[in-house]
Amino acid sequence: MQTLIGRRAALRLGAGALLSGLAMPAFASNLDAGPRRAILHNLHTGDRFNEVYFANGRYVPDALAEAMRVLRDWRTGEQKMMEPALFDALHAINTRLETNQPFQIISGYRSPKTNAALHAKSKGVASNSQHTLGKAVDVRIQGVDLRNLQKAALNVGAGGVGFYPKSNFVHVDTGRVRQWSGV
Repeated sequence: MQTLIGRRAALRLGAGALLSGLAMPAFASNLDAGPRRAILHNLHTGDRFNEVYFANGRYVPDALAEAMRVLRDWRTGEQKMMEPALFDALHAINTRLETNQPFQIISGYRSPKTNAALHAKSKGVASNSQHTLGKAVDVRIQGVDLRNLQKAALNVGAGGVGFYPKSNFVHVDTGRVRQWSGV
């Protein structure tokens, strides 16, 4: 079941994005004031996003709403307002890597039900995952060595970075700054 963001929700999203813009995370001071673009490809749904989500000093509500649709829980179709700073982190990582290749999305938002099911199968899934808060993505980029992606994410300093070489992805979140390695 796919949940769509309606006009009212997009307006609330815009208000939330505006407020979150007032309290920019520390790493955001390294971002230039120009337009910011996110390039995403959800490997499970095939959905793509390649738009400017920040322009003229503000987040673009319609673009963020579309990006959140691409990052929805592909198992349930549920969506949640994703932290705009997460898109800033991805933009900063792409800039450091000097690539215009999309982030291949392994996992974006996870509903609490999905997260609980995954946690029951694997101790590598946190019971209180940043994914359920709309603050995390698991990604890789075609043609970019996973270790280089991890280093770029760590250098951005946006939050948590998990390195999962056996599963071929890097976890990026906007929680507290930390790092770990998994399988």
